[in-house]
Amino acid sequence: MFNEFKQFILRGNVVELAVAVVIGAAFGSVVTAFVEDFITPLIAALGGQPDFSALDFTINNSTFRYGHFINALLSFLIIAAVIFFFVVQPMNYLVRRMNQGESPDPTTRKCPYCVSEIPIKAQRCAFCTSEVEPLQAGTLE
Repeated sequence: MFNEFKQFILRGNVVELAVAVVIGAAFGSVVTAFVEDFITPLIAALGGQPDFSALDFTINNSTFRYGHFINALLSFLIIAAVIFFFVVQPMNYLVRRMNQGESPDPTTRKCPYCVSEIPIKAQRCAFCTSEVEPLQAGTLE
């Protein structure tokens, strides 16, 4: 059992996941500090409120710190924007660019009766044995 646990821990994807979690936590801390130290004061300067984290209200001796929630929400939105614009968008661009290559002429088509894949030049479906009109390569009608 110890050897299985050792193999599990030393697998590449487990180590990569652990590194990703640590880097993600550090990135979250940096973004939270950025929001609290730069974004919140900037918004507060424009809106007149000096610090969102100080905003709260009390009901029956329970304090609700909605300003702290606003800071956390801003941190989340900034992290999501950074991931979207600097990770997702570039990856989508690369995938689209890689898939722009010319696709070769198809060699199969769907049988109009049973919707199985058959060769383009087939005159009879191998699955349902229906007669089909043979097509030339490059046409799919």
